[in-house]
Amino acid sequence: MSLEPGGAERDTLALRLAEPRPPRPQDRTNPPRPSHPQDRPHPQESPHPQDPPQSQDPPRPPRRRPRWALDETTLAIRLPRTGPDEEAVSELAAELADRIGPAVHPYEVAALLEAEGLSASVIRERYGHPNLFSLASALYARVPRTFPEPPAAPDPWRPDTVRCLLRGVLFALPALAYLLIAPLWRVDRHAPVLIVAGVVSWAWGQALGHRAHLRLVAGRREACGTLLTGSLTGTAVATGLAVLPAGGDPGTVAAGAAVAAVQSLYLAAAGVLLVLARERLLLAALSPLIAGAATLPWWEPGPVVRAGLPLLALLATLAVTARVLWAGLAVPAAADGSVPPLRASLPYGLFGLAAAVLVLLEGRRHPYAVIALTLSMGPAEWLLYRYRGWSVAALRASATPGGFLLRSAGVLGLCLSAYLLLVVPAGLLTGAGPVTLPLLAAALWTALLLQAFGVAWPPAALCLAAAATAGAVTWLDLPPGPAVLPLACGPVALGLAACAIRLLGRPSPHA
Repeated sequence: MSLEPGGAERDTLALRLAEPRPPRPQDRTNPPRPSHPQDRPHPQESPHPQDPPQSQDPPRPPRRRPRWALDETTLAIRLPRTGPDEEAVSELAAELADRIGPAVHPYEVAALLEAEGLSASVIRERYGHPNLFSLASALYARVPRTFPEPPAAPDPWRPDTVRCLLRGVLFALPALAYLLIAPLWRVDRHAPVLIVAGVVSWAWGQALGHRAHLRLVAGRREACGTLLTGSLTGTAVATGLAVLPAGGDPGTVAAGAAVAAVQSLYLAAAGVLLVLARERLLLAALSPLIAGAATLPWWEPGPVVRAGLPLLALLATLAVTARVLWAGLAVPAAADGSVPPLRASLPYGLFGLAAAVLVLLEGRRHPYAVIALTLSMGPAEWLLYRYRGWSVAALRASATPGGFLLRSAGVLGLCLSAYLLLVVPAGLLTGAGPVTLPLLAAALWTALLLQAFGVAWPPAALCLAAAATAGAVTWLDLPPGPAVLPLACGPVALGLAACAIRLLGRPSPHA
C-alpha cells in the first residue's frame, strides 16, 4: 500500500505470512513447493528480467530470508495451525518409548499420559491433537511394539538346605540309643517286639502327619489337638500290637511292653516335633545320645550311664513336645470347625506300612544299608522341593502342553538321577550292592513325590503289592529268595515314574 505516489520503498507496508515449521527429517529430501504467493521471493530481491547474466553458471534459486531478517516495514502474519505438530509428537514418543512399547492398546498409553499430567489444553496447544485419546493413538502407532520378559519371580519352593539335611540326620540319630544299650539286653529276645512297634508306629505316623497338615490349614490349635490325640492313640496301638509276639512268661511280656512303649513314645513325640517344624528342639533333646555315643570309642561309660543317657534323651524329647503342644493349644480356635474325613489319610498310612516292610526286609540282610537310606531322606526331601521349583520354571518357559511334558519328564529324570547318585555309593559301601538299595530308594522317593501333590492311592497300592509279595516270599522261603526285593521294587519304581510323568506332566498340578 503506497502512502504517497512516487514515495520511497520505506514508506510501503508489506504483509507477509510467517514461514511454516520445518518439515520432519524424513520429509526434507522432497521439500514441498511454495503454494502461497507470499512465500515467493520479494520482487525487489529478484533480478531485472532485462539484465544480462553476469556468468555462464546456471541461475540459482532465490534465497529465502529468515524470519528474523525481515525489516521493520514487513509485518508477519501466522495462520492458525491446521493439524498435529509432528515434531512435538515425535519428541514425546521418543521420551516415553520404553513405556509405550509394551502397551497392548492405546488406552494404556492414554493412562500413561494422564499419569504424566498432560492436560487437555497442553495436548491441544503443544501437540495439536483434539483430545487425549487422539494423542494416545498417535503415540501407540508411532512406537513399535516391544514385549519384555517379566522379572523373575522368587522361587516359592526354594528349599531350606540346612533344615532338610538336619531332618535326615534326625531320622537316624535314634539308632545311637540301641548302640548305647546293646550290652544291657538281649537283642534276639526283644527284636520282634521292637520291629512290630516300629512298623506300626511308622504307618501310624505317616497317616497322623498327613492329617495334622490338613488341620494346619484350619489353625495351629486344631493341628496340635490332632497331634496330641493321635500320638497318644498311636503309642497305645503300637505297644499293644508289639506285645503279641513277645509270648512266654509275664516278665518277658512286661519287659517287651516297656521297651515297645519307650520306642513308641519317642517316635510319636519326634513325629510331632517334625510336623510342627521344631527340628532344632529335637536335636537339642537328643544331645545326650550324641554325647554318649561319641565317647564310646575311648571310654566305657558303664551300665548306669548307658541306660541313663537314652532315658534322659527320651524325657527331654517328651518335655519339649509337651511344651510345643501346650503353646499350640493356647492359640485361639479357628472359626472354621470342619474336620476332614479319616479316609483321606488312609492311603498315607498304608504307604507307611508298605515302606516299613520293604525297609525291614532290606535291613534283615544289610542293616547298615538301612541307616544309609535313612540318612538319604534329607537329600531326598531337598530334591522334592527342587522338583517343584524347577517344574514351575519349566511351566513358565513352555509354550505348549507337549513342551511342558518333555520338560517335566526331564526335571523328574534329573532329580531322580541326582538322588540315585547318592544312594548307589551307599549301597556299595554297605554291601547291599548297586541294585537293591537304589531300586528301593527310587520307589520310595517317587512315591513321596506323588504324595506331595496329593496323589496317594497309586503309591500306596503299588508299594503294598510289592511289600506283600516280598514279605510272603521271604516268610515262606520261596524262590527267588533274597532276589525278590529288587524284583519287586523295580516294577514299582518304573510304574510310579510313569504315573508321575502322566499326572505331573500337566500344567494344572503346578499352577
